[in-house]
Amino acid sequence: MNQITVYNTYSKYLNDKYGEKVYKLPINLPLTCPNRDGTVGKGGCIFCGEEGGSFENLESSISIREQLEINKEYIGVRYKAKKFIAYFQNFTNTYLPFEKFKNCIEEALIDDIVGISISTRPDCINDRYLEYLSKVKEEYNIDITIELGLQTVNYYTLKKINRGHTLAEYIDAAIKIKKYELRNCTHIILNLPWDNDIDVIENAKIISSLGVEEIKLHALYIVDGTALGNLYKRGEISLISKEEYIERVILFLEYLDPNIVIQRIIGRAPEKNSLFTNWNESWWKIRDEIVSIMERRHSRQGTKFNYLNGKGIKKFE
Repeated sequence: MNQITVYNTYSKYLNDKYGEKVYKLPINLPLTCPNRDGTVGKGGCIFCGEEGGSFENLESSISIREQLEINKEYIGVRYKAKKFIAYFQNFTNTYLPFEKFKNCIEEALIDDIVGISISTRPDCINDRYLEYLSKVKEEYNIDITIELGLQTVNYYTLKKINRGHTLAEYIDAAIKIKKYELRNCTHIILNLPWDNDIDVIENAKIISSLGVEEIKLHALYIVDGTALGNLYKRGEISLISKEEYIERVILFLEYLDPNIVIQRIIGRAPEKNSLFTNWNESWWKIRDEIVSIMERRHSRQGTKFNYLNGKGIKKFE
């Protein structure tokens, strides 16, 4: 496939930085999150299944080092990769006692690891943990990225999906991550049933204004047995069409700072136990359709990024 030029791709960022292909190695820890165990809420997000976000991961009973070595061998051979990012993917990976968290990070510092990505929640970001990660970054000369699940800036929708936090916690987390010079990859779901195009634009504007470095876009998938799945089966919610999702992705990208790296514009989703998955179409076909439409329209990431730094007085410049 030809190189994507309509948005700032993660693969190009990694290749430019490291001079070769770099692949993520997923790590699955036996974790929960404070929105499940009663600390901030119960039941978790209404879309979250028992496996969290790691439906293809190895068993959490396997040690971190062994998971990395197994995945490194498989991915290294398949993709001819020699450099890797250790990706703490499942549930809330900073929701651990500090010393245990440190041990997990240190166990991931094996040969050929050039970066660490840590998936977590905005309300589980703390100065002590970030200060430690900043020291690891300097000592080992590796990139460290905090992957924050925000999903939407619409605080009414955040309550609907039972996130257990509001927009304020996300802003606080983003400011702290920037303070310690770590990278922020924010996760957004663009087809939540309670959001509209105004929310799509505001997602892009707030993320851009906070100086976020990376973005992951998701299309909502619905897992049987979840609270969202029950709403879906009872006909109490409806999802936008694939064509509407494509328009939302393009709108989001046009308002987004062109310097932000896009890890993906639609995610892979499990078909097992799913009631709805990417309109029954391959994720890469939808991605290619988005790219094709943007090319045809001469649209690019950042074409509408003109709203910061005093838009109201720019006429005087």
